[in-house]
Amino acid sequence: MALVSGPGRGGMSDMPVEMRLFVDKHVRYIQSLDTRKDELEYWLTEHLRLNGLYWGLTALHLLGHPDALPRDEVLEFVLSCLHDNGGFGAAPGHDAHMLYTVSGVQILATLDAFDELDRRVPGGRQKIGQFIAGLQDPETGTFAGDEWGERDTRFLYGALNALSLMKLLHLVNVDKAVEHIQSCANFDGGYGTSPGAESHSGQIFTCVSALTIAGRLDLVDHDKLGAWLSERQLKNGGLNGRPEKKEDVCYSWWVMSSLANLKRLHWIDGRKLTEFILQCQDPELGGLADRPGDMVDVFHTVFGIAGLSLLKYPGLAEVDPTYCMPREVTRRCLGK
Repeated sequence: MALVSGPGRGGMSDMPVEMRLFVDKHVRYIQSLDTRKDELEYWLTEHLRLNGLYWGLTALHLLGHPDALPRDEVLEFVLSCLHDNGGFGAAPGHDAHMLYTVSGVQILATLDAFDELDRRVPGGRQKIGQFIAGLQDPETGTFAGDEWGERDTRFLYGALNALSLMKLLHLVNVDKAVEHIQSCANFDGGYGTSPGAESHSGQIFTCVSALTIAGRLDLVDHDKLGAWLSERQLKNGGLNGRPEKKEDVCYSWWVMSSLANLKRLHWIDGRKLTEFILQCQDPELGGLADRPGDMVDVFHTVFGIAGLSLLKYPGLAEVDPTYCMPREVTRRCLGK
């Protein structure tokens, strides 16, 4: 669904201020993130470093500035987080984990660097694939996050996401994974972190996207789940993660990505949501916050921009609702 008819890239200056995305400010904000090493926050968020790089790089691509970060430095950092066992840590010296491994693969895919990976780390792609495959429980089909065994549908989705980008989905039992997702389905059409857990928009994203990758969206009641997701929109236009909770910019992605895959995106008020997302910008220093007036961060910045892309905001590159990556990148990797 088109948000507005009218200006394409370069025409945003003609839009009213309240409907304007401050692209240049957001680009500079993301570029500044690795220069704040004298701030406590920088070191307190070291456990999110690789994730943060994926969030920032993805936002820059969607904003139309794919070269705003130095490619060679990004690639060097990513490879410095790779362990001999094929898993990625959040930063050099951190333990390998599924969540960071997925971000590592997504960054490599975005940079079109899989061949470089294999040249610099012989058999690198295969090692990563084997690390991910080794975290699948053969009995239940679900995945652990690391060697310590925590299980969550986020890890299952991450596994299918990364393996499909590397064309290594055959390394795992996809049918068993699908069975596990179905065991997490609830009466309201939603999904939780595990069987019996409460439906939550974030977990619904992981399950619907995993089923999309597996080619099994036929298992989802599109109307029932679409209705539950559309009810996440509040009067101010923002979306929440579950009933009786506050709105948050990040749910612009978690909710709408599933609606997009279910072909029900038109069930929410796109213009009101757009206005809410844009109110969460810092118009001076760039970045987006969870809600208007709060501190910005790169997590909410990428998911706000990705949400605007789903709403076809003028000038933004198309985002893939299954992968939260530029559509042009996933088409290249998946051959679609």
